[in-house]
Amino acid sequence: MEGHLREIGLFEFFCPVARAFGASDSPMNSTSTLVLKPGKERSLLRGHPWVFSGAIAHGGLGCDSGETVAVRASDGRFLGWGAYSPASQIRVRVWSFTESDTIDDAFFSTRVDSAVSARQILGIQSNAMRLVHAEADGLPGLIVDRYDDTLVAQFLSAGVERHKRTLAAELLLRTGASTLYERSDAEVRLLEGLEPHVGVMAGPAPRVPIEIHENGMAYGVDVTTGQKTGFYLDQRDNRALLGHWASGDVLNCFCYTGGFSISALVAGARTVTSIDSSAEAVEMAQGNARRNNVESARATWLCADVFQSLRRFRDARRQFDVVVLDPPKFAPTATHVEKAARAYKDINLLGLKLLRPGGLLLTFSCSGGVGPELFQKIVAGAAADAGVGATILHRLTASADHPVLLAFPEGEYLKGLALRTAGQAAAPG
Repeated sequence: MEGHLREIGLFEFFCPVARAFGASDSPMNSTSTLVLKPGKERSLLRGHPWVFSGAIAHGGLGCDSGETVAVRASDGRFLGWGAYSPASQIRVRVWSFTESDTIDDAFFSTRVDSAVSARQILGIQSNAMRLVHAEADGLPGLIVDRYDDTLVAQFLSAGVERHKRTLAAELLLRTGASTLYERSDAEVRLLEGLEPHVGVMAGPAPRVPIEIHENGMAYGVDVTTGQKTGFYLDQRDNRALLGHWASGDVLNCFCYTGGFSISALVAGARTVTSIDSSAEAVEMAQGNARRNNVESARATWLCADVFQSLRRFRDARRQFDVVVLDPPKFAPTATHVEKAARAYKDINLLGLKLLRPGGLLLTFSCSGGVGPELFQKIVAGAAADAGVGATILHRLTASADHPVLLAFPEGEYLKGLALRTAGQAAAPG
C-alpha cells in the first residue's frame, strides 16, 4: 500500500511530520464569506446543499476554485461551509451545515469512513457496489464505485477536485483496494471549469475486463472505457426483479453490456433480443452471455439505432412478452426537459405497441431534470396514444447503495416503472 500511495504523492498524508509542515491539501476553514440575498437562505435551512450564483448578494471575489467559504444569510446567520466554484452556476456546494465543523483532512476521513460503513450494513451479495454517492454521503461531486479490488472515482466538482489527494488516500486506506482509477471525464466537469482527467491514481493498471458477480451472475466490466465508471450498478435490484418475471420473448433496448439480457436468459426466457448502438458494448454483452453459459440460440444481439429498430419491429408486427427501455440521459439539464419528454414519450409509445396483451414494460429515465411525477405522466400519455391500458406493478429506483438525501430530491436521478398491460383500451368516445 505504501508504494501505491507514493506513486501519486499520497504517502505524506500518513506522515505526521509532513502534516505538521503543511503538506496537506486540505486547509483549515477559509475566512471568505458569501452573503445571500434576503429569502435565499430557505433551501439551505432545509438542508439542500447547493447555492446558485443568483442567490448571492456579495462575496466570493478572488476565491480560488474549491476553496472553503462560509455561507451566511442576509441577517448574518451562519448557514454552512461549502466549496466555492467560480465557473459554475452552482456557486457553492455545502460540505457541512454545522458552524463548529472544520473542513480538513479529519473531516474527509470521517465522511469517507461513514460512506463505506453505510454500505457494509446493506448485505449486498456482490463484489461490486457504489461506495460514495456524492451529496447523499456529504461529499458533493464525488462518485466512487468498487469493482472487486479496484476503485473507480469520479471527481466532478471543484470542491472534491481541490481535495482529491486527501480523498484518494482515505479511500485506499479505508477499503484496502489495490487500484484507484480516475474516470473524471463526465461533461459536468466542464461546467465546473475543470478539464477531463482519466488514468491510474494508485496501484497497477486495472484488469480489462474485471469480472464482477451479482445475483448469481458474472459480468465483465471495462472501467477504463465503459460508460460512467464501467457498469450500471444502480440497476442491480431491477435486474434481479426482471429475473423473476422474464419468460417468453424479451426485448432489451439500450442493452449496453447485457445486464438485463443476461438476467432474462439465466431466468429461462424463451428468446432475448438486445439492441445497442455501440459495437463495443454489444461485443462485451455477448462475452457476458458466454461467461454465464447461456444458450446462444436464444439470444439475438443487434448493433443498431434503437428508435429505428423499434419502428421496424412495429411495422413487421413483432411482439414481445417483456420490453425493457433503459435509455441514456435525454435531459442532462432542466433546459433539455421539453425535448427529452418528447423522446421518452416516443420510445415508450413504440415499446407499448410491441407488447402482447398482459405484457410487461420496464421503463426508466436517468435524467435528473425529469422527476418521477413527470416521467409517469409521459408514460401515461404514451399508453393513451398507444391505446393500451396498463397498471403500475412497481415504482423502480436505484439500488440501496445509491441513496437519496431527503433534502436533495435532485439526487433521485434514476426512476422507473414496471407496467403490466391489459390489452387494447377502449377507443375514446
